[in-house]
Amino acid sequence: MPDTDLLMLQRDHIKTLQARYQASLAEHGYDGLLISSGASPLQYGDDQGWAFQGYGPFLHWTGLAGFEHAWLLIRPGHKPLLSLYQPVDFWHATLELTPEPWHEDIELTYRDHRAAPEVEGVSKLAVIGDPNLLSGLPGTHNPEALCAALDETRVHKTPYEIACLAKANVLAVAGHRAARDAFLAGASEFDINLAYQQATRQREADAPYHSIIGINEHAGTLHYQYYDTATPLKSRSLLIDAGVRYRGYCSDITRTTAGVEEGRFAALVHGLEQLQFRLCDMVAPGVEYVDIHRRTHQGIAALLNAAGLVTGLSDEEMVEEGITRAFFPHGIGHFLGAQVHDVAGKLVPPPADAPFLRLTRTLEPGMVVTIEPGLYFIPSLLEPILGGPLGQHLNRERLEVLQGCGGIRIEDNVVVTEAGNRNLTREAES
Repeated sequence: MPDTDLLMLQRDHIKTLQARYQASLAEHGYDGLLISSGASPLQYGDDQGWAFQGYGPFLHWTGLAGFEHAWLLIRPGHKPLLSLYQPVDFWHATLELTPEPWHEDIELTYRDHRAAPEVEGVSKLAVIGDPNLLSGLPGTHNPEALCAALDETRVHKTPYEIACLAKANVLAVAGHRAARDAFLAGASEFDINLAYQQATRQREADAPYHSIIGINEHAGTLHYQYYDTATPLKSRSLLIDAGVRYRGYCSDITRTTAGVEEGRFAALVHGLEQLQFRLCDMVAPGVEYVDIHRRTHQGIAALLNAAGLVTGLSDEEMVEEGITRAFFPHGIGHFLGAQVHDVAGKLVPPPADAPFLRLTRTLEPGMVVTIEPGLYFIPSLLEPILGGPLGQHLNRERLEVLQGCGGIRIEDNVVVTEAGNRNLTREAES
């Protein structure tokens, strides 16, 4: 059961959202908003549905990730109306809502059918959610300008949201420790996943995203999606990118562990972690997030130089020639909240030198971001350089050995504060 302070923070959170949403509705000429929680669609040609976790704006208000066919009605001057679908069903269990203080701030109703509640006293209604579930409903569906404005309400987290994100980090850190211990004890990817789930007490379907658990060369596939059931003859490395959803809010943590007798790879892991510490320390109000990304490339160049993986080029030349992009091909991170890749990160497109960057904003207090530098040995990215004129500067022998370790990524969840930052992940580890 959540502690009293958290429950009181949630009541303040609801009041804050009511003010933010009412301002957005007034600005765009609406006097009512109906939000769908969503529902799991059936798989094509089957009667089985996909895993369900709820629509972002609905989670932003309620945190109720598992409630399908629910609706939330927002009207200025009224309590939010939360309508939950609770059919009489002997095939499936019906989710029950545990009484909590925030229910005093809403009007709570139950329906035994999936239709949206009737909306009265609204002259101009907006309805947002999965278009497949909005057919036949009155009002303007998913108006682009309003949806963008509502995304903005999620950029600056309330104290309640930050408390939920902190708890999600605590739970995930326990899972990461169990995963590391299982790896060092000789477990397979499949068994490491089970150890993570056991420690977090979270079903895989309830996790905010499919956990990435890669041993050896699998760690070099950025979104590796399979779990080998057999342990390799020699486990040289583990990369695990996994989180927990708590009251609708996500953690997103990555750790890399070197296997026994992998001294060179372990040194690179240590070097990248030291860089990651410095990058996290850059998080502060007024900092351009893209500057953190660019500083990462400078740090990767210095690490490649120190490790003897690239020689005969300055750090600046490595960045300018695109060598660091072959070792670090993704962006430094993203917003985090009710969605893992939370909304409103790109007010402007990413620059040409960072095409995969998911966040291009100036940092402000209340934002929550991930900082996740990586260093990978991906053949398809390295081979064009090795085969070109710059190949003479790369240590082929060392790279061939390290390719069997796949790669390194280290990721923390960091809050932008008035004075600088708060690292939720390291805080949970201490």
